[in-house]
Amino acid sequence: MPKPKKGARFGGSASHQKAIYANLATALFEHGRITTTEAKAKAVRPYAEKLITHAKAGTLAHRREVLKVIRNKDVVHTLFAEIGPFYAERDGGYTRIIKTVPRKGDNAPMAIIELVKEQTVTSEADRARRVKASQEAPAENVVEAVEAEATEAEVENADAVVEALEDETATAADADEAKKD
Repeated sequence: MPKPKKGARFGGSASHQKAIYANLATALFEHGRITTTEAKAKAVRPYAEKLITHAKAGTLAHRREVLKVIRNKDVVHTLFAEIGPFYAERDGGYTRIIKTVPRKGDNAPMAIIELVKEQTVTSEADRARRVKASQEAPAENVVEAVEAEATEAEVENADAVVEALEDETATAADADEAKKD
């Protein structure tokens, strides 16, 4: 026999808790972001993410499972037509919780729960950049060895360049003195 989870239930009974979760998830899918208390945001997050995972599958059986929870057919259609395919390449982490200022009346901690809009392309780009950097790290050691050899040759060349510059400045200074006289 299924039993409700232990711990605090928002509003008292298990049926009221289910109603709260369903209403919060419906509002989240309808608007993309909602402001609620931190506790409710943390509680509805896994609930909403499971529904999005059902929407990613997109089968009739999954649609019926979601319809048991979300009674609004327009929201279910949006979930299966837009939200599910959007997260097709993403494995979890569809929502984000951002803490905000406490509520004015009772100072309850508030949070914004929203659907993550970024694709995972940025993380793939970061991963590619890190791989490239790790491949360049051994090459940098070789470059440093070559630069060490090059610096010795550059020091000799630099001494010759400095002597040439000193000769040019001395010649220019002599020419300036001759013009003044």
